[in-house]
Amino acid sequence: MKMRYILLGLSLLATPVLANHSNEKPTNLDELFERVKHDRMMEQEQHQRREANFINMRDQQAQLLAEAKAQLEAQEAKTASLNELFQQQEQLLAEQQADLMMKSGSLGELFGTVRQVANESRSVLGSSMIAAQHPEQSVFLNDIADRKEQPTINEIREVWLALQHEMTASGKVTQFPLSIITTQGVVAEKQVTRIGPFTAFSEGQFLRYLPDNGNMVELGRQPVSRLQQIATEFEAAPAGSLIPVVIDPSRGAIMDLLGQKPDAKERVTQGGWIGYLILALGAIGLLIALQRFISLSVTGQKVAKQQKQTEANENNPLGRILSVYRADLANDIETLTLKLDEAILREVPKVERGLATLAILAAIAPMLGLLGTVSGMIETFQSITLFGTGDPKMMSSGISQALVTTELGLAVAIPLLLLHSLLSSKSNRLVQVFDEESATLIARNAEQDNGRIQS
Repeated sequence: MKMRYILLGLSLLATPVLANHSNEKPTNLDELFERVKHDRMMEQEQHQRREANFINMRDQQAQLLAEAKAQLEAQEAKTASLNELFQQQEQLLAEQQADLMMKSGSLGELFGTVRQVANESRSVLGSSMIAAQHPEQSVFLNDIADRKEQPTINEIREVWLALQHEMTASGKVTQFPLSIITTQGVVAEKQVTRIGPFTAFSEGQFLRYLPDNGNMVELGRQPVSRLQQIATEFEAAPAGSLIPVVIDPSRGAIMDLLGQKPDAKERVTQGGWIGYLILALGAIGLLIALQRFISLSVTGQKVAKQQKQTEANENNPLGRILSVYRADLANDIETLTLKLDEAILREVPKVERGLATLAILAAIAPMLGLLGTVSGMIETFQSITLFGTGDPKMMSSGISQALVTTELGLAVAIPLLLLHSLLSSKSNRLVQVFDEESATLIARNAEQDNGRIQS
């Protein structure tokens, strides 16, 4: 019974091994014993291998731990050395900074002056026309003015060279290719002529420099053609020749204002319908004056020719007056005098024709100008009532009409008055010639009558 329990326990202990060893069941106790013995040996070998592996891994871990401790000690020693070196370098740096502050006390003022000069000069150089050809100058000055680090000796020299270059270029006339923006908004490569920092033009078109984007643009409205012709001739002139040129001391502002100046057509348009009426009356007056001047000149030539002839020619006023004397030669002095006066009275209106109209037009023109002035001032006051005085452009229309109509009225009246005076003097001279010739005829006839009476 006891033996049976022992075999049962051994079978229970050997069950896992047997399960792994074979699925076959032992048939007797000997096979069971051999199998248990074999499995026991296999387990011992596995335990030995596991123990050997564990011991091997334990030795490796111990070796790695020793190496890590050695590295830790080396790093700690290196850290201590570096800390000591850091302290030494920090102390040395403090000493050198103190030495630098002591030695660069005067240089700090120099560096501040350099930054101040760069800050003040970058706006001048950046807005100059020279920057269109040399934009790197203003970029360099911007970097020096905005930088917090101290400039080097080479950068200080570059600041001085930039200012010297600006002064030198201000006195030179330079031609260089540049991409400019035309009035059509197209970027075109053209040859630009620059007169210092004052004026720039290309192909007779004046240019303006835009500091914001560094571009050259053509003026939207060019100045008078006379100035453009001067620019064109200057561009075509050979190098080294002396030729007049336009200089804008305001660096483009005055030229831009000249371009905005309205021309004659725009001036007349500002005058409104009153301005057109004044110009129409002036044109009528000029036509009348021209016609009367030609007529009086021709009549004067004919009268002068008639004075040199003895026979009366009825193609001129003096000839028609003399023909009265010839026809009434036998009449008495009183009748002849009346006939001559009548002939002169017929010719005088023809000679003075149109002069009264010129006088009326010369008087009406300034009155119309005054009417336009009053109308323009009324319009100005209405604008002030509606919009106030905040925007002067709202009042410019009425003020322009007020001033332009007055100017047009005077511009028409003064020439008409001068022409009226000229034509009046010419007609008066002709009337005086008529009177003189008629008086001469009466005196001659009186002498003949006295001679007949004495005989």
